[in-house]
Amino acid sequence: MNKRQLGLMIGALLLSGCSMAPDYDVPTVAMNDVYLNQVDSATQPGSHFHAAWWEAFQDAQLNRLVSDAQRQNITLKIASERIQAAQSYHKAVASLKVPTVSISGGVADIRLSENEAMMGGMVRDHTLPSALGGGQVRVMDRDQTDYFLGLNASWELDVFGRIDSMSQAAAIRAEQAAIMKQAVTTLITADVINNYLQYRGAQERIAIADENIRDQEEMLRLVESLNRHGYGSELDVANAKANLAATRAMVPKLETAKSVHLNRLAILLGENLHKTEARLAGQSAQRVMPSMHGVIPTGLPSELLTRRPDIALAEREIAARNQEVGAAIANQYPRFFLTGSPGVMAGDFGDLFDSGSDTWMLGAGFSWNIFDAGRNKAMVDMQEAGFRQSVLSYQDTVNAAFNEVETALRAYGNSQQFEHYLKEAEQQAETALGKANSLYQSGLVNHLSVLDAQRQKNQVQDAEVLARLNTASSVVMLHKALGGDWNSPAARLPSVPRT
Repeated sequence: MNKRQLGLMIGALLLSGCSMAPDYDVPTVAMNDVYLNQVDSATQPGSHFHAAWWEAFQDAQLNRLVSDAQRQNITLKIASERIQAAQSYHKAVASLKVPTVSISGGVADIRLSENEAMMGGMVRDHTLPSALGGGQVRVMDRDQTDYFLGLNASWELDVFGRIDSMSQAAAIRAEQAAIMKQAVTTLITADVINNYLQYRGAQERIAIADENIRDQEEMLRLVESLNRHGYGSELDVANAKANLAATRAMVPKLETAKSVHLNRLAILLGENLHKTEARLAGQSAQRVMPSMHGVIPTGLPSELLTRRPDIALAEREIAARNQEVGAAIANQYPRFFLTGSPGVMAGDFGDLFDSGSDTWMLGAGFSWNIFDAGRNKAMVDMQEAGFRQSVLSYQDTVNAAFNEVETALRAYGNSQQFEHYLKEAEQQAETALGKANSLYQSGLVNHLSVLDAQRQKNQVQDAEVLARLNTASSVVMLHKALGGDWNSPAARLPSVPRT
């Protein structure tokens, strides 16, 4: 075969290259125009979902915590390294589509055995007959030295698209790694916000308990004074002391809760506990739990398909599986190879680059498993089953996402009603306590009425904080269900193009 014929064969093979990956469409999912549990007074259907939504809490400390966590969190750093590894793997697979070229050179010093069966006779001295002049002669020298320098090139022609499908699958896996980091960012950020809210909630509940303790201590002193002057009884004193002790008993439990959330924040921030405690205890830090301001833009149900990382991840899994099916199908067909090794070789280094020292080898071939007991067919069947599984997983993920949003919307609406009623109850309990104190000091009611009013006020006041905390937590849950961009402005990532 001459060079022109080989070139024509290569060109024909390249032109005939094709992909065996089947065409596929993203599965369609039936959905409503709006969410069924949409709360119009608190959310906006069809409105644009905005990034850095937690800034609506209007808490500078919270904003700094989210930004620092997204830069410092160890789990997010691991996710970044996974992206790098996936991208490097894609580059490695994609490199199989181009020729591999290596350079080699060196010197070889060889001594041949005079007693070796094949070559020994060529390096031994032989006596010529007298007719030929006599004397000793040998065919070749026993000691050989060769200098060489050359290139080695090999190339698998991707005629049936096997390597291209593998490369496409690897590129999609890299996209999945980036999407996974977005999902981890959502989880970490939601955890930071929730733990911060819980920490501030515990602080506020401790402050309320401390205030109630002071009021009850003052009431105890009044009851003891009245008892000493004959206007009360030991029963009133005992009840006042019991009420005070019950309130004091709440403080250690709340301190434990505050410590737990502080420790969790330190882990999420990837920093020392004392540093986290110092930043939350600063002079500029507020001691009350922040509340959400404004309404929540929920967008349209159809937008959920593009905002949720888990849905994007499931869709990319379908695409990757589809390419892996194509690679498995192409693996059933022949593989074509080209190899070449041009170079120079000489017995004397000074002659290495002279004319006549050039040497080369060029080859073309193919490999085809014509019998493997059904192994290749089984691999195709396995990949196709994996593709069908990914389609079902996508549908299941979408259904779960819509259900999660509906549940979060219902929880958010109910938590707002619960908070509203408790605020009204707190106002009434405060009024009842004031009237009970006035009537008791006037001698018109006994101390049990005061204790009952005080107990009601303490319970409702603490429950009101829990109600606000429940509302704030439901806000986080709703935003988490809605998906979207959770990167803080200081830690925003570039988008990854899809393959």
